[in-house]
Amino acid sequence: MRILLVEDDTLLGDGVCAGLRREDNAVDWVKNGETALSAITGTQYDCIILDIGLPRMSGLDVLKKMREANDHSPVLILTAQDDIADRVKGLDAGADDYLVKPFEFAELCARLRALSRRNRGSASETLQYKDIVINTTAHTVEYRQQPITLSRREFTLLLELITNQGRVLSRHHLEQKLYSWGDEIESNTIEVHIHHLRKKFCSELIKTVRGIGYIIAKA
Repeated sequence: MRILLVEDDTLLGDGVCAGLRREDNAVDWVKNGETALSAITGTQYDCIILDIGLPRMSGLDVLKKMREANDHSPVLILTAQDDIADRVKGLDAGADDYLVKPFEFAELCARLRALSRRNRGSASETLQYKDIVINTTAHTVEYRQQPITLSRREFTLLLELITNQGRVLSRHHLEQKLYSWGDEIESNTIEVHIHHLRKKFCSELIKTVRGIGYIIAKA
């Protein structure tokens, strides 16, 4: 997943970023509301982790401006132990879930996976496309009942294409899903990942729409 973390606590932010990246996510981290709103405007995120108490602009104001702009990205708000009012305000403003500080990292990951499944319109952790079976929790893939080893970015790319089967996805869209700020992106990086996926599955799995992008046909 491409995740935006909006958190001004440096110690907490460092820990969450490191943990999420170990779980094979691409993560961007900002520390105030104004920068968060700018990031959200310029990038499509699979999930946003949004602290309520932020400098410059509160998390609630960021959330309200997102929803006013018809940005429906899943948002998980972070609140302090005793801020019940903030939880209620956040959910009423359009948050999809909340987590109370301090929290266990495993619970954060589970909630993010649940939000991702809900956003894909599936309650199951397993996604099947013809002979391909993807477990989005374990990050495993089987093809014709045989395990297939994929890199983090190959896995993310395959999941994105299958989730959007029948829809052409541009190279820019796919790059945003695979890379965080500061990652080095070579001009042919998406083409290389597509080539690897075709070799590991079949050459006809992913179609190139010249000048536009890539598509996996509807099952």
